[in-house]
Amino acid sequence: MKYELLNNQIFINNRKRFIKEMQTNSIAIFGSNDEFPTNGDAIHRFKQNSNLYWLTGVEQEDSMVILFPSNVDEKYREVLVLVRPNEMKEKWDGKRLRTEEAQAISGIKTIVWLDSLDGLLQPWIHLADNIYLDSNENDRKAPTVRSRDYRLIDEMKAAYPLHNFLRAAKILKNLRGIKTKEEVVVMQKAIDITENTFRHLLKFIKPGVMEYEIEAEIMHQFLRQRATGEAYGSIIASGDNARILHYINNNQQCKDGDLILMDFGASYGGYNADLTRTIPVNGKFTKRQKEVYNACLHLHNYAKTILKPGISVVDYTDKVGEEATKQFIKIGLLKKEDVKNEDKENRAYRKYLYHGISHHLGIDVHDLGTRTSPLQAGMLLTIEPGIYIEEEKMGIRIENNVWLTKTGSIDLMKNIPITVEEIEKLMK
Repeated sequence: MKYELLNNQIFINNRKRFIKEMQTNSIAIFGSNDEFPTNGDAIHRFKQNSNLYWLTGVEQEDSMVILFPSNVDEKYREVLVLVRPNEMKEKWDGKRLRTEEAQAISGIKTIVWLDSLDGLLQPWIHLADNIYLDSNENDRKAPTVRSRDYRLIDEMKAAYPLHNFLRAAKILKNLRGIKTKEEVVVMQKAIDITENTFRHLLKFIKPGVMEYEIEAEIMHQFLRQRATGEAYGSIIASGDNARILHYINNNQQCKDGDLILMDFGASYGGYNADLTRTIPVNGKFTKRQKEVYNACLHLHNYAKTILKPGISVVDYTDKVGEEATKQFIKIGLLKKEDVKNEDKENRAYRKYLYHGISHHLGIDVHDLGTRTSPLQAGMLLTIEPGIYIEEEKMGIRIENNVWLTKTGSIDLMKNIPITVEEIEKLMK
């Protein structure tokens, strides 16, 4: 790993939170992701299972964690399973974790090698009534590949058909949505790296630069600050490309007079930042660009005032939509007649703002968390309204990351330049 060793209290606390929600006399088993082949004998860069990482901080392949709080042998109540170091494999693929290193990362004292697990696991399971197994239950996308999680479910049900199987994901969806103070410290580090990078870009961008050159600067700045890399593929969208929400071609020249929308974030210690800023390529907003930008910034600031514990995502989105309608009338995108005659299932403002306003953020960029129940203190979300005008070939989006508290929220990106005046001043 490139980043400095994290405070393992993050993972100790996370395991305590999960164990507290487990039913009596239950065992929970979590495994790592598969290594995915590309072509020939090559594999994709390994990405750890998010739930396993949340519980252990371990990023190594072929890892597991087993939680059995009622195990009669106390030393096996928390077990981290790792692949045994192999001298020949390490010559090719690099060093694997030793016991002391894994203990320091995870805070788990008992380390078991994977090749000796079977003889231990079976008697543990025989002592348990319930088995918690993991599955991918992110609402945004159904899995299209039968991953290791689901293969383990099949194997366990075949081997232990009379046990009661329970969904770990149901617990984790609620727990991972609430960020602890220790987790936010790591996320703030990812955000600080992202801020430094954005400030660098304000000096770098000028007419004639290519979108991919900006992307390269982002990667360079991230890595030199010890980030793992990008939280997601950077969106560097100049001119009309900004209306494509997930534009990743990044192959066009940035032209004088155009705006450029940049949506990027650093990944640090397994946690992600997610920033969007829209700036003028030549360093100066036109009158119309400034008008639309300030309307978007107004929506951003309005959304921040109402994104508090107790509000539902549906009510929050509806309120922002009402405010967007007012702003779009004000800047000439909508007429009162458009609003009066709108389809309630497809509001008039949706022509110019056709995505959600916020999503949960954490180990996953679109992190686990409620989308139906009221929001709670501790949740960390983005705020990212946008305005996309086809006839003007213009797209503007402004995004910050906000941590909800009992009394309101804390903008973790409050120091990142956001106003027209701040951006123009720094681009001179």
